[in-house]
Amino acid sequence: MANQSLNSYSTRQTLTVEGKQYCYHSLPALASHDSIGNLDQRPFAHRILLENLLRHEDGETVSKDDIAALATWSPETSSEQEIFFMPARVL
Repeated sequence: MANQSLNSYSTRQTLTVEGKQYCYHSLPALASHDSIGNLDQRPFAHRILLENLLRHEDGETVSKDDIAALATWSPETSSEQEIFFMPARVL
C-alpha cells in the first residue's frame, strides 16, 4: 500500500502481516517530537483526528502546522484553526 502523502514528522511506519505490507502513521513517533509531547492523555477521538491528519498531509489541504495545532491544542486556549477531516476510513 503506497502512501504518497508528506511525512513531515516521520510517522509513517510499515507493518508486515502474512507477507503483505501495510503503511500506517505512528502516534508514538509523533509524540517523540519535542514540539508535540505526550499524546497518551488525549481523548481517543482526538488521536483519531491526528492520525487522519497525518495520513492526509499534503502541504496544501493538510500542513505540518495543522498537525502541530491539533497535537498541541489545549482546552484552556481559544483557537480559530479548522481541522481537516476525511472520515472514509474512520467511520
